[in-house]
Amino acid sequence: MSILKSLQRLEELIQIIPPSLSAIPDEEFNRKPQLHKWSKKQILGHLIDSAANNHQRFVRIQYEKEPVIFYDQDQWNLLNHHQDLDRMHLVEFWIVYNKHLVQLASKIGVQNLERKGIGKDGEPKTLGWYIEDYVVHMEHHLRQIVEY
Repeated sequence: MSILKSLQRLEELIQIIPPSLSAIPDEEFNRKPQLHKWSKKQILGHLIDSAANNHQRFVRIQYEKEPVIFYDQDQWNLLNHHQDLDRMHLVEFWIVYNKHLVQLASKIGVQNLERKGIGKDGEPKTLGWYIEDYVVHMEHHLRQIVEY
């Protein structure tokens, strides 16, 4: 998927996903399938954490030499208290943060898309790759929450 198509897809998701999230009954949205598995609410929170960490990538890769950026997703989920937050707060934050990332990524100069950053696997990847992967990762987790 190209970066332009990834950003278009992200804009589509911002439009089509929130009504589906709001339609999930509270009990289902909050239920953890197993003790160490995330609820749908926590998966949405993880997507916000992913947005925060990718926000750093989208900016820092443009001016730092191969920054190392990764995070402990379980600790972020726990310490952000996603399970205890209001559903609408999480949905609205997910919307606004992703609208911001679309705006930010759409303004990245083509010369910066080949700059590299390093994630948890230790392998340098291009900023363009991170932008595309962000949307792929999001869709993977959205399918765990809703059907669309």
